[in-house]
Amino acid sequence: MSTKPLRTASAPAATEKTYSRADIADWRPEDERFWATTGKAIATRNLWISIPNLLIGFAVWLMWGIITVQMLNLGFPFKPAELFTLTAIAGLMGATLRIPASFFIRLSGGRNTIFLTSALLIIPAFITGVALQDKSTPLWVFQLCAFLSGIGGGNFACSMSNISGFYPKSQQGTALGLNAGLGNFGVTTMQVLIPLAMTAAVFGAFGGGSMTLIKDSGWLLGKITAGTETWIQNAGFIWAAILVPLVIAAWFGMNNLMPLSPNYGGTLAAFAKILYLWGLTAIVGLVGLYLYLPAPTGLGLLNMWVALPLIVVVTVLLMKLAAFGEMKANIGKQYAIFANKHTWSMTALYIVTFGSFIGFSMALPLSITVIFGFQHVLDPATGMWDHTLKNPNAPSALTYAWIGPFVGALIRPLGGWVSDKVGGSIVTQIISAVMVVASAAVGYVMLLAYQSQTPEQYFFIFMALFVVLFAASGIGNGSTFRTIGVIFDRQQAGPVLGWTSAIGAYGSFIAPVVIGQQIKAGTPEYAMYGFAIFYALCLVINWWFYLRKGAEIKNP
Repeated sequence: MSTKPLRTASAPAATEKTYSRADIADWRPEDERFWATTGKAIATRNLWISIPNLLIGFAVWLMWGIITVQMLNLGFPFKPAELFTLTAIAGLMGATLRIPASFFIRLSGGRNTIFLTSALLIIPAFITGVALQDKSTPLWVFQLCAFLSGIGGGNFACSMSNISGFYPKSQQGTALGLNAGLGNFGVTTMQVLIPLAMTAAVFGAFGGGSMTLIKDSGWLLGKITAGTETWIQNAGFIWAAILVPLVIAAWFGMNNLMPLSPNYGGTLAAFAKILYLWGLTAIVGLVGLYLYLPAPTGLGLLNMWVALPLIVVVTVLLMKLAAFGEMKANIGKQYAIFANKHTWSMTALYIVTFGSFIGFSMALPLSITVIFGFQHVLDPATGMWDHTLKNPNAPSALTYAWIGPFVGALIRPLGGWVSDKVGGSIVTQIISAVMVVASAAVGYVMLLAYQSQTPEQYFFIFMALFVVLFAASGIGNGSTFRTIGVIFDRQQAGPVLGWTSAIGAYGSFIAPVVIGQQIKAGTPEYAMYGFAIFYALCLVINWWFYLRKGAEIKNP
């Protein structure tokens, strides 16, 4: 990488002195000659450093779904409801931290932001590894780690905002699809690598001793029987080890685009702004979680549908009120996105795509375990269903749950590429229709399986339909990114991408809770029918704003 800042010929020397060696002042991706001779190589380098950093961010954010299962298998002294707080905390904070992260690129620069937000993930990854070495570690330590691991979820917003600025509009779908799609492989990577890493003393004496499984576990290739030695602490240490070279690559290989981040004020000032805004968001998240989570962790005063909007609104207002100086002016400019109706239509459409992808990624293991792990027997005397008898032919969630997220992430770049060719809204319309049908069909299969003594007979069609949902949501991720890149100018596209991704990320919290509640009520199909209705409404929204005759923005 050049040690001199790239700047326009007309940029004054005094301005150049304020730039770091990673800053680029002259950036014209829509200029074909500039793009071919200079821009493409720089953009490509930044993209391929961004992708693995984002991938590990996803892995650290979502690792609690696997860790908590293994904690139960090892006999950690926590109730399932207490362990649920770990996935709830990580899911909620990963989404909430995306709200300020949507604005980090303009405030702090791309290279500065990706470096710091990735480096911060080493903290929860390492502490989690240490905490898991001892079964007597108190619950609050794990809850703190889960809270901090939400940073990995927040990283998506700033990563997408950053990459969107590097590419011309004609290539936004492909570039953002690659960044998001391969980044989303963090879900599959986590689901495969954590069980694998726990099977051996990967870190030797430093990683600590093993523990003995008291219940059967599993991994990619099948069952791991009770009595087997396992190293659960590797579930944290593995990410800390991988992150070290990645943050070094981000520091030395990435750039700040000065047209997008004109007044970030130097590296230390950039870091301070990120930590300040995330600190404010952390306070809101702590209060919100305390009001929502049941005792003894919290007060249990707020319903989920009240707690989530309240956290979002307070976070947005606090950021604006607590900002000062140049930061206040920059945030004020970016808040202009909320006055644009297309911000809200695209937010709804992004919930359909990424919200579904991340929500189903979290909910699928639970659905497999509860619906297919038991024989469901109707008591003729009472007319009540019994769901407590173990199913000896039950499929393993740890063996199959990774397939859907893998397909969704793998196909995501294809959605961006196709949308670049034919139009984002057309692709979104098609996948929304597919998701309406597939979601309703999954609901019906759930109904059949949850009323069967041999539910495993429905497992293949259940998984096939879920793979269709994941594939459609993955393609839709690429198409919505393409649409956003066309609708909004370069200054607003990044913040809109960040904002929509923040709201969509709440799917990681909502979907497991809704499906879990309906399973508990004995009607898991209602959850999927409800999702199908939502998809149908968004299909109408997409048609109204972008496809119908007379639409303000036709078929972007």
